[in-house]
Amino acid sequence: MAFSLRKSSDRGSIGLDIDGRYLAAAQVNGGRVTRCASQNLPEGLVRDGEVADPDALSQHLKSFASAAGLPRNVRVGVANQQIVVRVVELPRIEDDKQRDAAVRFQASEAIAMPLDEAVLDHQIAGFTTAHDGTPRMQVVLVAARRKMIETLLEAVKAAGLKAEGVDLDAFALVRALAVDTEEEDPRARVFCHLGGVTNLAVAVGTNCFFTRPLSAVWDEEDAGSRLADEIRLSIDYYMTQPQAKPVGEVVLSGPGSADGQLVESLETHLGIPTQVPAPLGVLDGSVLGPTEDPHRYTVAAGLSLGAAA
Repeated sequence: MAFSLRKSSDRGSIGLDIDGRYLAAAQVNGGRVTRCASQNLPEGLVRDGEVADPDALSQHLKSFASAAGLPRNVRVGVANQQIVVRVVELPRIEDDKQRDAAVRFQASEAIAMPLDEAVLDHQIAGFTTAHDGTPRMQVVLVAARRKMIETLLEAVKAAGLKAEGVDLDAFALVRALAVDTEEEDPRARVFCHLGGVTNLAVAVGTNCFFTRPLSAVWDEEDAGSRLADEIRLSIDYYMTQPQAKPVGEVVLSGPGSADGQLVESLETHLGIPTQVPAPLGVLDGSVLGPTEDPHRYTVAAGLSLGAAA
């Protein structure tokens, strides 16, 4: 799904992850990462996933893009409390305009923010049949505060970059790491990215049905226990949604996933199988140098994949 102010299929786009602790950029072509770069960010520029100092962020973005030789076109991601994702069921509608109108009407009831203050998008995640035989469709609604998006885009523009689209970090994460399945009734998987923002997504196959940032910080004391509590609460909330599937696995990514003790502690507290896949999924990451941390590039690669979708 492309939660996009401007949709584009330009395969030259760079996925740009503006993590609270670092910047990471990646370009994906033909199943391999063809370009990547990363740079630490000072504290305070991005707080809880939101741009706190646009001017300073723009300067760092500008110097980063220049030093890395990045092209102008980028696709950026967001992960913060100003984003709402909801799943609704509607009658199956084939006409695009009628479907968009029905989705927007439903969003006015399902999304707890004024729609004139939000950027809204949606994705059809699947089709079902009601008990009376009426065809239905499952729709994932996404809304984000317009002001938050505008502040991000202004910082990107001031750096001399062109944001071709805005995506959710959660969608990028699932896009990079999820495995498509042919099973009729697959289990859900929880994806938890341990970066500047601890970001959680619940997906069935390659469809993301729920996401939220967590308040627990992965490198603080007793992080395993606190993370497990928040993940468990998120799973409980996800299970209240229509057509929710039982969660069978937790998938960790981001720099924090390299902490073996944290991974073991989290699995012990959750009681759910927990794994750390290859940071770039099935993508060829041989372009990364020996000193590069591949865990920094998961979201950036997923954003680039979305630009080419």
